[in-house]
Amino acid sequence: MNTKNNIGYQISGKGTQTFQAINPATRETLPGDFVSVTEREVNEAVALAQEAWKSYRHASGQQKAQFLRDIADEIEGLGETLVERACQESGLPAGRITGERGRTCNQLRLFAKVVEEGHWVDAVIDPALPDREPMPRVDIRRMLGAMGPVVVFTASNFPLAFSTAGGDTASALAAGCPVIVKAHPAHPGTNALVSAAILRAAKKNDLPEGVYSSVQDSGYQAGTQLVQHPQVKAVAFTGSLKGGMALHKAAMEREAPIPVFAEMGSVNPVFLMPELLQQDPGGLAQQMAGSVTLGAGQFCTNPGLVFALDNEATDAFTEALEAAMQQTEPATMLNEGIFKNYENRKEQLLAESGVEAAVKVDAPSEAWKGFPAVAQTTAKQFIHNPLLHEEVFGPLTLLVRCKDYAEMQKAAAELAGQLTATIMGPEEQLAQWQELIDTLSRKAGRLIFNGLPTGVEVGYAMQHGGPFPATTDSRFTSVGTDAIKRFARPVAWQNCPDALLPPALQRDNPLDLVRTVNGEIGKDKG
Repeated sequence: MNTKNNIGYQISGKGTQTFQAINPATRETLPGDFVSVTEREVNEAVALAQEAWKSYRHASGQQKAQFLRDIADEIEGLGETLVERACQESGLPAGRITGERGRTCNQLRLFAKVVEEGHWVDAVIDPALPDREPMPRVDIRRMLGAMGPVVVFTASNFPLAFSTAGGDTASALAAGCPVIVKAHPAHPGTNALVSAAILRAAKKNDLPEGVYSSVQDSGYQAGTQLVQHPQVKAVAFTGSLKGGMALHKAAMEREAPIPVFAEMGSVNPVFLMPELLQQDPGGLAQQMAGSVTLGAGQFCTNPGLVFALDNEATDAFTEALEAAMQQTEPATMLNEGIFKNYENRKEQLLAESGVEAAVKVDAPSEAWKGFPAVAQTTAKQFIHNPLLHEEVFGPLTLLVRCKDYAEMQKAAAELAGQLTATIMGPEEQLAQWQELIDTLSRKAGRLIFNGLPTGVEVGYAMQHGGPFPATTDSRFTSVGTDAIKRFARPVAWQNCPDALLPPALQRDNPLDLVRTVNGEIGKDKG
């Protein structure tokens, strides 16, 4: 396993500082002294990426598709070596890591299909109309193209699917952008294994050196340098609000600012209709407890807020939820920092006026385990105390009791931007909550009906993003095929000779793409 940095195809370890990974389950130091990247090596990686972009941006859909499929094959070829190291560095069970590996490879192959088909470039053609009155129309053709080198920050809570070869890297490479990965310091061994797989695939496809690099350190210096490097054109990040905003600020301070597509905090509110609670409070409580505690509450879509009317049905649900949470075995959290932050934020929440602990178990100091917790408050307190709106990253949910529907609607209006918002109730009565649905559609990127928010489908229609502070740009998604559009920008070609046009815009449509020609969508020549 490589413990140095991947600067293009070269293994480089010019730095003198090293760090090690820690197994959060045993708190033991894992093998491997990982060398922190130097400023010079960062500059070398970006220079190689910029040079690679000049040719990689013109790679055909078939070339990029083969590259992505080969990455998936190489990752699968790592076998149990990858699963074991990822488990050791994250504390997650083998079943979870195996499933995440499958998701990682599936989304690589999905993006391969997208670029092979080619329709994602959104080709739009307005052919010349020389005889138009009162003025002729010039020939204008527009399509999306790769922006340039992209920096991807890997996530702590998904060591594979949102990390080295995760959705950000897959979509950037699919768009035609070289990628520089800034590895998470908690997963250096996992990153090393996956980076080697990516580089093997790149060499197999004779891609230019610099199409992929990976750098690491245990702090923030390399990440800040990458974001502020003038040849970097976009950044992808999954993590905390504090981390995402620090990168966004650094990008805005550049002479030429660039977009930072940061997925940050979300409490994913769930609204429970009283008729549903009356039907099966125990069953609903079991579902809710499973969603809150899934992955020790370390999913970006765990439900951190539950709204219900203050009545006997909610009393029964609360009692059942408390019992279900108490019966849930605490799970190891991803690292010491996340564990301590969970404990601190839990204590801060429970210390707030009007907040009552329903289930709270103190964790043994020697174990980094997230013990499930349920807290309760009133809608009045929630509306007037912004601290109750903040995310507690871990297996905790806050139940907000509302005296009536009007107060619930008022509480919903106070919510900040979210990745998801959920409404649960009998289908025939959902129309009564139209005002609430309208409010939540303005607050969240994904509305869920009679389901729970954990679980994000990687497909064509998914929207995994929402208004600030859930993300820095609610127009885009970090999951699903539209994620590719984060790393492309439109260019219009006016009166360009056909032979000089990109194939996607040429008159005979040699790629057989679905295009918009004169406002009509189809495969017509243009």
